[in-house]
Amino acid sequence: MNKRTRAAGPLRARRGAAAAASALLALAPLAAPPALAQAATGRPARAAQREIPQRTPAGAATLAQAGGTGQAGPGTAVVGGPELAGRGVIVHYPASGARRLPSVHASSYVIADAGTGQVLAAKDPHGHFLPASTLKVLTADALMPVLKPDATVVTSGLAADVTPNKVGLVKGRAYRVSDLFQALLLISANDAAIALAQATGSYGQGVALMNAEARRLQADDTVARRPNGLNAQGQHTSAYDLALFARQALTMPEFMRIEATRTAMFPLHRRHSIELFNQNTMLSTYRGDLGGKIGWTTASETTFIAWARRNGHTLIVTLMHCVPLTEMKVAAKLLNWGFAMDGKVTPVGTLARPRPAGVGAAATPAAAEIGSPRRMTAGE
Repeated sequence: MNKRTRAAGPLRARRGAAAAASALLALAPLAAPPALAQAATGRPARAAQREIPQRTPAGAATLAQAGGTGQAGPGTAVVGGPELAGRGVIVHYPASGARRLPSVHASSYVIADAGTGQVLAAKDPHGHFLPASTLKVLTADALMPVLKPDATVVTSGLAADVTPNKVGLVKGRAYRVSDLFQALLLISANDAAIALAQATGSYGQGVALMNAEARRLQADDTVARRPNGLNAQGQHTSAYDLALFARQALTMPEFMRIEATRTAMFPLHRRHSIELFNQNTMLSTYRGDLGGKIGWTTASETTFIAWARRNGHTLIVTLMHCVPLTEMKVAAKLLNWGFAMDGKVTPVGTLARPRPAGVGAAATPAAAEIGSPRRMTAGE
């Protein structure tokens, strides 16, 4: 298991999408790739309420200082529909029988029906915010299809040294890709995220694949700089883009299996395993919950993605810049509203479908600007 071997072949499915980005990435120094054991699969990846003016939230101000950008300017087509350019609460209530949206302490959110793609209500859906660990959903969306679950990856110093929120990978020891994905999604392990990115061949290649996948999903508010979502200059996403990542995850059985897992064992050493506990307590407290991904840093405050299914309908709720420790209560309130009003409100927009293979997935400024990874010491 500790034997170092090189990948058996190129990651043809996604490297074509990120080839131009990777060529530019090669101009910057990147972390040395860890050894792999056949990490590549070699298969293709598969009556209206008026908008309420809103002051710039603290998270957005921090993002601007970090080199991020705001929403699309005038005249720019808005992904999902023009109404989603609104900065405040966006909802179309029916003439009668309306259940009012709950007032929640989050700067941005989206409530969407994953099946129909209808956005039922939103608040500043395309506003740019720091993603924190919700970006790990994009990490899994991009890397699960190109890494063999039984392959092993040897831990680099970069992965072993990251803090905080780590499973405790030991430098020089090999771990299975499937175990690393469990650590990534169950306990938000930042070291596992780095190891998985490096399993593509290099840290920069892994991040380039994430940005290429974001472009494919039409998540054009997103710039990924770090696979674990820790704060980085110029990194940002939106509640709308998180909903696109969440919808894509629903098409991936292994992703959703992990999300529904309450506990799992992680083989940290040859003779020592540790138990991982799912951070999403809504699995036990919310009827129909399918999973959830929490993120937090001091600058981002809490970010959250929730999936739930009731009566044949699957809803997605995404939150950005939410008051810490309230995210699950907030998500439950918005889900309850969504299940009550799905099919009764007029949608305010739609979740975009992925672009056809090879369209819009070439190099972008987001992918091309990624530089050398540094030691990461921010919050989760």
